Amino acid sequence: MQSIKVYQDMTFDEERALYGSNGVQLINCRVEGPADGESFLKESKNIRVESCHFSLRYPFWHDDHLVIEDSAMTETCRAAIWYSQDVTINGSRLHGIKALRECTDVTIKNCDIQSPEFGWSVKRLNLRDSRVEGEYLLLRSKAVRFQNVKMKGKYSFQYIKNSEFENCYFDTKDAFWHAKNVVVKDCIIKGEYLAWYSENIIFDHCTIIGTQPLCYCKGLVMKDCKMQDADLAFERSMIADATILTKVDSIKNPRSGFLRVKDVGEVILTDPLAKAEIQIESSK
Repeated sequence: MQSIKVYQDMTFDEERALYGSNGVQLINCRVEGPADGESFLKESKNIRVESCHFSLRYPFWHDDHLVIEDSAMTETCRAAIWYSQDVTINGSRLHGIKALRECTDVTIKNCDIQSPEFGWSVKRLNLRDSRVEGEYLLLRSKAVRFQNVKMKGKYSFQYIKNSEFENCYFDTKDAFWHAKNVVVKDCIIKGEYLAWYSENIIFDHCTIIGTQPLCYCKGLVMKDCKMQDADLAFERSMIADATILTKVDSIKNPRSGFLRVKDVGEVILTDPLAKAEIQIESSK
């Protein structure tokens, strides 16, 4: 049986204080101080952290089997968790820039995340019941699942693949650009220029708010969605099938496919390649 070394009510500030540990439990500890050391638990495994406070940089790099509970990472705790796998974080605050990157098999729940450039190149991330704020969230990540997440930021989910989002609220500019094989269900997405250049993205019972959404898409599917303030929508998009339950301010030059809409303020067809079939319920 793996022996566990317990550290309780201690403060660490030296460089690589617990580097290379195997089997560590920290309870009510603080990683801060005048020595200003980095990489607290780098290259470690089988780590459990409870009710701890982190103010120094790079504490969890190249770690395996990491559990963090009820802990805080401040703004000065930059790039906290990189190149790690089998990570679980619950009831914690992640407030440093670039808090999570290049990690695999991560579960985050009941957390408050304020972290620009969070989650780049992560594989198999399950994030639920949490609040997130930051720019360029989850760039080039794969196999992500969000449930009940409230998010605010810019340029979110670019180049994301094979992912699912359910019962979320996103206030974000330029979301889902170049996204591929993504399902967004029962979500509210507020922002400009949604999902440009995406491929095989499905919006299922979503509300989409903002200008110029869903342009240059391929294989776009929309199932009983609502749209608000959506002008110049679907430009040059190839629509597999779309049903909109509300009025759309304007539709511009959709390339192909079938679009049902309750009503539309204006249909703009200035491109000879714009051959999508548009069925307007109010004109029947």
